[in-house]
Amino acid sequence: MRDGDRDAYAELVSRHAPVALRTAALLGAGGDAEDVVQEAFVKAYGALDGFRTGSPFRPWLLRIVANETRNLHRSAGRRSAREQRSWAQAEPLLLARPDDPAEAALSQERQDALVRGLAGLSAQHRQVVTCRYLLDLDEAETAAVLGWPRGTVKSRLHRALGKLRDQLDTEQETEVAHGG
Repeated sequence: MRDGDRDAYAELVSRHAPVALRTAALLGAGGDAEDVVQEAFVKAYGALDGFRTGSPFRPWLLRIVANETRNLHRSAGRRSAREQRSWAQAEPLLLARPDDPAEAALSQERQDALVRGLAGLSAQHRQVVTCRYLLDLDEAETAAVLGWPRGTVKSRLHRALGKLRDQLDTEQETEVAHGG
């Protein structure tokens, strides 16, 4: 692959494009997710000389996708509005996943509540929960994708799950109080 074997790289693109697209969408690229992924694959191809032999390709690629997604949001004035729009576009990806074991475990109501709870988290908390539980990345892969130390992943994930739990508990208490 590193010696310019385009067929080998095309196979990697084919294998990793779906998770790269989900990653870009769930990390905030929204409608620009395909452009972000395309740019990430171009940059990855150009940076193959810097790829460490024996290292896993997926976290390396998803780090590039995450960086490209962040580059998309460099303008601070538009960041908040774009994140909200992007999250609204990403929500259907979470709800329409028949192959996901989480769907079997959660009722539709719990899924809806989970998506609403994720929308209520800060961007960093939503990103760490997304990587760990929606993209099924392990702690090291999450750290690589987000460009954070593992300790930061652990602490942000802990706080994010606490906030998510509080939001879900509050929502459930409200429904019970209103007879729903």
